[in-house]
Amino acid sequence: MRKPIRLVLAEDHRLVRAGLRALLATMSDIEVVGEADDGRHALELVALHQPTIVLMDISMPSLDGLEATRRIAKKHPDVRVIMLSMHADDRLVVQALRAGAKGYLLKEAVPHELELALAAVARNEIYLSPAISKRVIEEYLSHAQGEASPVKPLSPRQREILQLIAEGKSTKQIAALLATSVKTVETHRAALMDKLDIHDIAGLVRYAVRHGLVSTER
Repeated sequence: MRKPIRLVLAEDHRLVRAGLRALLATMSDIEVVGEADDGRHALELVALHQPTIVLMDISMPSLDGLEATRRIAKKHPDVRVIMLSMHADDRLVVQALRAGAKGYLLKEAVPHELELALAAVARNEIYLSPAISKRVIEEYLSHAQGEASPVKPLSPRQREILQLIAEGKSTKQIAALLATSVKTVETHRAALMDKLDIHDIAGLVRYAVRHGLVSTER
């Protein structure tokens, strides 16, 4: 018998997650080993279960899918990520691929496309929804070491704090969530403001939305 594809499903909208779980249950050779409602929980499940594939929503609270994917690619290189998104945005697709995703699947896709994506990524191929321009993957492959992502200059912790600020978390809440001090959070916030040359919270929120750290869809 073929070894099943062990899968972690990371999606913060409960109804969407339930629909995906029901769809996956109809597919042979798919075993859902865990479900996460944010990026941090997804990382915990990956470390615990070492799945074949993570089906990852690109926009989640606390830690977004891009940063979660980046950390998975670094710590668990054998685990493959398929990014789920509502947006066929070339910029987001390239960011996802640079973060280490092996696939980018639109939420409007027909059910059969999910099967195709899982099968392709399980074979260690890259899968993009047909609605996404082919030139995206061509550009990514030809410039993989070229132009940096707009959020690249930020450290992982600065990027994390930027997302939490954009989600409306206070400095004290961020410190508690990251198990660090208020002073440390303030230091990171000042450093990322200097790095981005943005010196107000509203500007940081706009930057985070523009570069896919938080979504206007929620």
